[in-house]
Amino acid sequence: MMKMYLSGNYRLLRQGSGLSGGAISGISLAVVGVFFFAACGYLLVYRKRKAEKISLKDQFEQPASDNAAKAPESVNDAKRDSPGLGGVVVERSFEFSYEELAIATKGFSLANKIGEGGFGSVYYAELGGEKAAIKKMDLKAKREFVAELRVLTHVHHQNLVRLIGYCVKGSLFLVYEYIDNGNLSQHLRGSGCDTLSWSSRVQIAVDSARGLEYIHEHTIPAYIHRDIKSANILIDKDFRAKVADFGLAKLAEVGGSSLQSHLVGTFGYMAPEYANCGTVSPKVDVYAFGVMLYELISAKAAVVDGGSTTDTKGLVGLFEQVPIIPDSNDDLRKLVDPRLGDNYPIESVSKMFQLAKLCTHKKPESRPSMRSVIVALMAVRTGRT
Repeated sequence: MMKMYLSGNYRLLRQGSGLSGGAISGISLAVVGVFFFAACGYLLVYRKRKAEKISLKDQFEQPASDNAAKAPESVNDAKRDSPGLGGVVVERSFEFSYEELAIATKGFSLANKIGEGGFGSVYYAELGGEKAAIKKMDLKAKREFVAELRVLTHVHHQNLVRLIGYCVKGSLFLVYEYIDNGNLSQHLRGSGCDTLSWSSRVQIAVDSARGLEYIHEHTIPAYIHRDIKSANILIDKDFRAKVADFGLAKLAEVGGSSLQSHLVGTFGYMAPEYANCGTVSPKVDVYAFGVMLYELISAKAAVVDGGSTTDTKGLVGLFEQVPIIPDSNDDLRKLVDPRLGDNYPIESVSKMFQLAKLCTHKKPESRPSMRSVIVALMAVRTGRT
């Protein structure tokens, strides 16, 4: 019997049963050819996909044309002092032309203007049959523009406003989904809005908390909003809430530790450690959220105007005067939105008040995480203790 193995490792081939040298050469050439064409195909697909993405740095730093000096409002004006632009890359499909936006807003007409904020004006538009809100910003606001793009092109959640696209030409434009029921501030203090029911207020708090918790704990990297307030909580037709305006958003440090920052935000919502020392952590958002809970209870603004400069105080200070006394909520009732009448469960209001008090604790380490806030709000909504 013929031995089948040599040295215990290799099979012995019978003479004459192998392939000829020509056949082997032909097979080798065929294999090389297949690999060559596969590599070429891969490179073509890779380059095509790469071309479908665009760096914002390229947008701001296009080569200057001969007419650049005559057009100071061109995109080249934004090329200077553009921090972090190189790290922001977005899909080409996000980009709109200026002409598209001008047509959709009827030339950014006053009739289409639906709002105005610290960083620009907002216009109603219809793009491709979809309702949209377009924020038009000055070129000087490129830091805020880039911050919003950095967050909203990578973070998607049902309780965060959705970014549709952007444009850079003469001004900076951000295109969002259109939320057709205003913001929380308008519903609490606006003249043309019906009174929000207590159950709607609790649901709005839950939705807002979920959006915040998502950017704090479920995104890589994590973010700190830094401008949570009732005006930045948008309400849809079903009275569900979405967190908006990420122009001041900042990357959170790994592990949730604090960092130093220059002061931005809205007076009345700023945590003590941030207002006094510029210290930023996710607990800054928790504090502002606590102020917003006080707003939901009272419908008062974050800064309460007592009629004179000396009487002006923060909403946090106003609620600090309310003692937590078991089985007695008389002082708390005095601060409940009078438009609610008696249509609210005082036990539920009391739970929200106690949660707001924890969120606005002077020491950041004593404030709950947004995950814990959601758990507490679910108990407020269901009436559990």
